[in-house]
Amino acid sequence: MQEKILILDFGSQYTQLIARRIREISVYCEIHPYNHYPLPDATVKGVILSGSPASVRDKNAPAPDLSSIKGKIPLLGVCYGAQHLVHNYGGEVSASNTREYGRAKLISININDPLFLNIKTGTQVWMSHADTITKIPEGYEITGSTSDVKAGAYHIKGEKTWGIQFHPEVYHTTEGTEMLKNFVVGICGCSQNWTADSFAEASVAGLRNQLGNDKVILGLSGGVDSSVAAFLLHKAIGKNLTCIFVDNGLLRKNEFKKVLDSYLGLGLNVIGVDATDRFLGQLEGVSDPETKRKIIGRVFIEVFDEEARKVKDVRWLAQGTIYPDVIESVSVNGPSATIKSHHNVGGLPEKMHLKVVEPLRLLFKDEVRRVGHALGLPEFILKRHPFPGPGLAIRLLGKMTREKLEILKEADDIFIEGLKKHGLYDSVWQAGVILLPVQSVGVMGDERTYENAVVLRAVTSTDGMTADWCHLPYEFLGVVSNEIINKVKGINRVVYDISSKPPSTIEWE
Repeated sequence: MQEKILILDFGSQYTQLIARRIREISVYCEIHPYNHYPLPDATVKGVILSGSPASVRDKNAPAPDLSSIKGKIPLLGVCYGAQHLVHNYGGEVSASNTREYGRAKLISININDPLFLNIKTGTQVWMSHADTITKIPEGYEITGSTSDVKAGAYHIKGEKTWGIQFHPEVYHTTEGTEMLKNFVVGICGCSQNWTADSFAEASVAGLRNQLGNDKVILGLSGGVDSSVAAFLLHKAIGKNLTCIFVDNGLLRKNEFKKVLDSYLGLGLNVIGVDATDRFLGQLEGVSDPETKRKIIGRVFIEVFDEEARKVKDVRWLAQGTIYPDVIESVSVNGPSATIKSHHNVGGLPEKMHLKVVEPLRLLFKDEVRRVGHALGLPEFILKRHPFPGPGLAIRLLGKMTREKLEILKEADDIFIEGLKKHGLYDSVWQAGVILLPVQSVGVMGDERTYENAVVLRAVTSTDGMTADWCHLPYEFLGVVSNEIINKVKGINRVVYDISSKPPSTIEWE
């Protein structure tokens, strides 16, 4: 059985980051709501309590039942978690006049404490709390202090229980990963055997056992997640997997043929369906982005269902769900507020009476790519930028027409191919062109023009949850702008988006 660390989530914005840091140490971990987690068994080597936007002094403060954990297996409280272990066990937590937000220094460290093994006195940590521990319970010993917070870290004597009032998971805590490694490897005794190779090997064996000789269908999108899911399943069940790749007419220029040819060349059993006219006929004249999404989702279900029913005796529908999707669906406060409807299409399993298999549901996005490498997938698939499920429909702002879609495809192709040609593609997380429902005056030759404006969008990110705009070279932007304006009839103005997420989103719709 796979050994693991449990992370109990109190709603912190950093909880996923704790998990990512632990996975980077090659230790498997799972996030569960603080009030709904599995009872620890022999596979659970330790537990981490996350931070929280709440205060332990609130009337309805999150309070987990730790009777099966505290004093029995290693436990680490982070920020709110550390304060909970004080407030609810005989100590005091107060609103502080010496609040700490941002960088601080641990000016005092117990260098003999295993959590701080090889950590330097004066190391930088990241604080984010309004409350502070003012009195520790009996049996607790302070192991680290900042200039403003005496109980920056503590250990409970006679227990493998620690608390820290800073966030080791964030980049600004310079030795935070080393502290987490001290906990999960040194204190919990995890063996660091969670690797892409081990996951791929275990997944293939598990899928063979789960699926047997059953037939499976999967909707390929051309993206990394669905491609890696397909190859894991292909390795496990071979020709019993049928992949359906639908062209909705909203892919990039010539993308359907390029991607379909690559899948077939790699030995996948793929059915390519050109449903361009069906999708675009329904979308013609539609402006509202949510309406566009719903039309695309509905037509996709219709097309996919029709094609899937041609495959006899199918028992399973495979989906490329990844771990952030799973976490959000069971988060401490329920699913996050809807910013825009997700492109994953629901309803298919029930409609088709199929069971669902999700080979990637334990992985973060960067882990999916590493598993793809372990499976031997080619770089041109693994390094592809994320692409929205509704495709170019949500990059064509305003009323959808075939003419505008062709203009957008041409401009987008120039931008993406330009990134590749100038060696910039791999340093960008996601890029694309947005066609605005705006016309502007221009001059071409001796004539006045009144044509469309487009936006170039390029961001850097790790998993898409946050993103910064790319500082692409001015010379490159100038070349791309000139080429778009000169070669794409209907565009006379190009601008560059320098917004980050948050407060903006990566896509405009």
